[in-house]
Amino acid sequence: MYKILIIEDDPKIAELLRSHIEKYGDTGIVIDDFDHVLEQFEKHAPHIVLLDINLPSFDGYYWCRQIRQISTCPIIFISARSDKMDQVMALENGADDFITKPFYFEIVIAKIRSQLRRVYGDYAAKGQERTVERNGLTLYPERMELQLGDQTVTLSKKEAILMETLMERSPRVVSREVILEKLWDDAFVDDNTLSVNITRVRKRLAELGMEQALETVRGLGYRLNMNWKDRKQG
Repeated sequence: MYKILIIEDDPKIAELLRSHIEKYGDTGIVIDDFDHVLEQFEKHAPHIVLLDINLPSFDGYYWCRQIRQISTCPIIFISARSDKMDQVMALENGADDFITKPFYFEIVIAKIRSQLRRVYGDYAAKGQERTVERNGLTLYPERMELQLGDQTVTLSKKEAILMETLMERSPRVVSREVILEKLWDDAFVDDNTLSVNITRVRKRLAELGMEQALETVRGLGYRLNMNWKDRKQG
């Protein structure tokens, strides 16, 4: 089951898109907070995005650029703008496809399925997929998924980078400085931003039943302790 994020300020169109998507067994997620689109993207970690151009506050081109800074997931513009330059701008800003309104829902679904096959399915690159594994916990950085046993959670790009950094060094402590460099490449970031990302990763681990695995080592940094169950029971 794939997650499709719908960024469309016409609630009727958004709901119709969601309904058609779910008829095909996938999950349609409609957002209505157009001031915090990127936060919603990171929260839901979708496999594909349907994006309108005319949105409140910032237009779709802006949000496409923001998403492209943290993700390579397919983005399809759906807009009433039919001028060739609008399509060129969409592609130049990072979009993968463009659909003009009014549209046939069957065309939208076909284009969604095509992008999903290209990126995640039959037409995806067949090169060896990179994985990071520690004591049964497996991270798939390229698809941004974390798996333990038969349970899988989806990560945002920042969460995947953070998990990879912690897993590669486990059981050693990873300093805040190393994490900051990995996540933001030496850009200035306040402590609260890092804490928010640590909290998000703890939440993903908790979804896998690993509530106590990520430790805070006061004054040093963080450690992923894969023996947390033994320590907790002892």
